[in-house]
Amino acid sequence: MLSARSGPTGEFAALLEARTGQRIEASRHWRIETALKPSMRDTGHDCLETLAKAVRADRNGPLADRVVDELLNQESSFFRDVAVFDAVAEAVAAVPATRRPRIWSAGCSTGQEPLSLAMMFAENPGRPMPEIVATDVSEAVLARAKAGRYTQFEIQRGLSVRRMMRWFDTVDGEWVAHAGLTRLVSFRRMNLVADPLPIGRFDVILCRNVLLYFPPDLRRKVLARLAQALRPDGVLVLGAGETVIGQTDAFRPSQRFRGLYEPAIATVAAA
Repeated sequence: MLSARSGPTGEFAALLEARTGQRIEASRHWRIETALKPSMRDTGHDCLETLAKAVRADRNGPLADRVVDELLNQESSFFRDVAVFDAVAEAVAAVPATRRPRIWSAGCSTGQEPLSLAMMFAENPGRPMPEIVATDVSEAVLARAKAGRYTQFEIQRGLSVRRMMRWFDTVDGEWVAHAGLTRLVSFRRMNLVADPLPIGRFDVILCRNVLLYFPPDLRRKVLARLAQALRPDGVLVLGAGETVIGQTDAFRPSQRFRGLYEPAIATVAAA
């Protein structure tokens, strides 16, 4: 809930944390005004104080939703860190042939990560096509992910010309993913802290560069929930600057796949 006593940047940071669990540290409050400039411009507010007043008057309305979306860090690109995708392919190849592999892209942003996974497996028919579930807390970015629409700048980040031409069409100056590609991913809204987990367990969970924005207590909670959603022989993929070491007892570094994490012994035994 917004409080006029905390100043506009503190108010918006508190709103983001209340809605998503993600925290903007005080040392980074400077980025709030930059992130909210589109909302200020489009709604005729010339400063954060008047925007905060408008959100405070209707804190469950569409303006508050937009403010939260703009404050979320939605940085993403196709095939971000190719070595990660190679490791995921290796982990999926190790899944017993008796069942279909399942992958969860948690915090999928505008969809580049799960669509990259879909392309990778679709281009290798010798591998099983996994079930790919992608979630994000933001309805706005999920709408973009489902539509599969990207600017020229976005499409060039990580995609070769061959893949651009094979999997996308140009429409009104944007690149739009083929329906056959977007159908390979099931997109849904989910708050990692509070919403029910997806049904069933996963062989691979990617939660990259999401935990960075949670305070330590919520980070531990999210990691515990991810452990619940992972199969005992599954693996967790975190961002390059993230680790489970010193954060949780639910995971340990994988003994099979370098740079990935697996459920700890206690977690496996309790599964």
